Amino acid sequence: MMRNNLGAAKRLRKELQSLEKAARNDESDTDIYLRPTSSSSLLHWTALIKGPIDTPYEGGVFRLSILCGTDYPLAPPTIVFDTKVFHPNVHFGKGDVCLDILKKEWSPAWGLLSACRAVLALLSDPDADSPLNCDAGNMVRAGDKLAYWTTAEMYTLENAFFIAWPTEEIAIKKKS
Repeated sequence: MMRNNLGAAKRLRKELQSLEKAARNDESDTDIYLRPTSSSSLLHWTALIKGPIDTPYEGGVFRLSILCGTDYPLAPPTIVFDTKVFHPNVHFGKGDVCLDILKKEWSPAWGLLSACRAVLALLSDPDADSPLNCDAGNMVRAGDKLAYWTTAEMYTLENAFFIAWPTEEIAIKKKS
């Protein structure tokens, strides 16, 4: 178990260094901000993702909690929306995400940033055939785009318009 933990820590340290280098070089992903939640553990991360353009999530900023097990990257991280979101593939109460690459399709070649990109893509392209939120899934399956869109947009306005994007922290780190 200790060996796995060291492997996870080594991989996560490498991912963090890559993120920090990209931020210093102005090459950061503009729609995803990803960092460890605290300096005491590399196994728990927080991500902020911007709602994709031309979706009911546009303009919102969504907080994700990412937990890596000691067997990461051999096993996928657990990603949960901390921000309430109305989406067929996100459990409305718990924030769990139903995404194949976070389950059986995971590959150690993926990293946390890639997993966040997949979650971001899921916001643009919901899969109503495997819903965690049956209400949202039924709206999409029935072709009731107006009901889905207005409900998702309402929850975005209520929950995702109050999270600030960390531009100041990024600017400070670039100067140092």
